[in-house]
Amino acid sequence: MNDIIEEVNIENMIYEVRGVEVMLDSDLAKLYHVETRIFNQTVKRNIKRFPEEFMFQLKENEYVELRRNFISSQNVMTLKRPKSSPPYVFTEQGVAMLSGILRSDIAIEASIKIIKAFVKMRHYINYNKEILPHRFMLLEDRVDNNTKRIDELFDKFNSKDITKNYIFFKDEFYDAYSVIMDIFNKAEKEIIIIDNYASKILLDMLRNIEKKIVIVSSNIDNKLKIKYESQYNNVEFIYNDTFHDRYIIIDRTYLYTSGSSLKDIGKKCFAINEIDDIGYLDKILEIININ
Repeated sequence: MNDIIEEVNIENMIYEVRGVEVMLDSDLAKLYHVETRIFNQTVKRNIKRFPEEFMFQLKENEYVELRRNFISSQNVMTLKRPKSSPPYVFTEQGVAMLSGILRSDIAIEASIKIIKAFVKMRHYINYNKEILPHRFMLLEDRVDNNTKRIDELFDKFNSKDITKNYIFFKDEFYDAYSVIMDIFNKAEKEIIIIDNYASKILLDMLRNIEKKIVIVSSNIDNKLKIKYESQYNNVEFIYNDTFHDRYIIIDRTYLYTSGSSLKDIGKKCFAINEIDDIGYLDKILEIININ
């Protein structure tokens, strides 16, 4: 991936549309090392984070004009998309927002290089503003304003505040429980738990969470399920015997794997890890096949 990023001139991927600098979804997907389809699916699952000033879809005439005006062979290949609808484009703020939902090492590296490309543009503006002072003064003000907003977004998604990887040793019951609850509390809408031993202990952890919860398991106690549903309505139970390991999916965006069934956390040494590869997340969601 390092070689791919080095070989590509990111500045050649920045276009001006509707008076703002933007990047194509396909170019960003290439830099983040994911398929464009998966990239856009991830964005759509987090669409509230991307207002129009962060991301918008090109109109057909804008797309045609973009293809007509850029003659670099690399860009021409990028702009020839095998799809009927025009692509989505992302502004500087949109690129910064992506760092909050695409958090693999590759995505972090790509985001840094993209921001550096925008910094290069600012240097270019500063160097040339004496030639066309009025035009470059307006551009400089816009870049300064966007940079401040980008800094605010990066502060908001500080990686130190995000649970990623933990190892718990025997008898660390409270610490393990606390981290599991922190993960659950990250959910804004939905928690999906894949665990073949969904017991009363797990349901006790979930009963006061006022969000949609889906438990996927091959070992659901029907009597326990009936009793729980007679009093609480926040959990949907799905039978599936495809999985061996335990997974937690938050808002169909964050994927965690647990080395222990949630009913046994703290009893033995185990780990909880976040999986950054969104391809795995999409594959698991496809297997579960829930609405």
